[in-house]
Amino acid sequence: MSYDRIFALGKQVLAGGRLSCDEALALTRIAEEDIPLLLAVANKVRAHFTGNRVDTCEIVNARSGGCSEDCKFCAQSARHDVKLEPYPLLSEARILAAAKQAESHGAYRFCIVTAGCGMKNDPDFGRITAAIERIGRDTGLERCCSLGILGPEQVKALKAAGITRYHHNLEAGQSFFSKICTTHSYEERVETIRLVKAAGLEVCSGGIIGMGEGWEHRIELAFALRELDVDSVPINILNPVKGTALENQPPLKPLEVLQTFALFRLILPDKILRYAGGRERALGELVPLGFLAGMNGMLIGNYLTTSGRGAAADIATIRGLGLAPVAGARP
Repeated sequence: MSYDRIFALGKQVLAGGRLSCDEALALTRIAEEDIPLLLAVANKVRAHFTGNRVDTCEIVNARSGGCSEDCKFCAQSARHDVKLEPYPLLSEARILAAAKQAESHGAYRFCIVTAGCGMKNDPDFGRITAAIERIGRDTGLERCCSLGILGPEQVKALKAAGITRYHHNLEAGQSFFSKICTTHSYEERVETIRLVKAAGLEVCSGGIIGMGEGWEHRIELAFALRELDVDSVPINILNPVKGTALENQPPLKPLEVLQTFALFRLILPDKILRYAGGRERALGELVPLGFLAGMNGMLIGNYLTTSGRGAAADIATIRGLGLAPVAGARP
């Protein structure tokens, strides 16, 4: 593909048009020396549709390990031999303290995350909704949670507790999903997203790249997220953990990671693309380039089972690029 065609497709998106699947796949085959041009186009699309504001979110791993599912990438699966100390649900006081710390770091959103397949018949669910309500009373944070597969009653209860956005990754394109998880289905994940959207809540859903998938699987994921009209799309890069099924998965080249970000921006021009886990290992000193490839959201601080650079460094990266981290309660 010529650089003229890259610019033409960028103009198409800027004018309100949508990329077709074939057009997106063609952009995966551009010459390596043309990838910086694609990043520039994606950055222009990001600025046009979403401006310079960066949606910041910090998480707490509120219940860790012992998960019954067999997701090959996950250190919290009980089926993997990972040196990870599981623990039960944190107390309401500890969850609130984590939320207040996130607010002091400059986070706009705070997300409570628990290991496990989902909340149907989970005895901890009532304690989680109570913690969500407490955070709403004692902080100015937007509240999010990531609790796995839900039924209608759980969605209703979370909305009543004050959740404004629910996180539930698809993880991978449908045709690749069974290669990374067999204990629940892709369709179950989609159903939870539909229930959350139907309740009038926002959805945060994305996936992980670098698990052995091909370009066609990444494009498939992006188009599925577009079809579901999700609001925020976290893009993680696999950080192989010793003891998991993917511990020996080779890393992606940094330019391929950045090219993926740019393609997601062109397919999802007006959505929040959230810089998520694995970026430090995958990109090293090139981390700031993610924002110049179309990112406009960031998971700040640490991740579920691995450490990040720290919230202060993340906020400094955003500001250093002339972008504005979103923080504080909505007016």
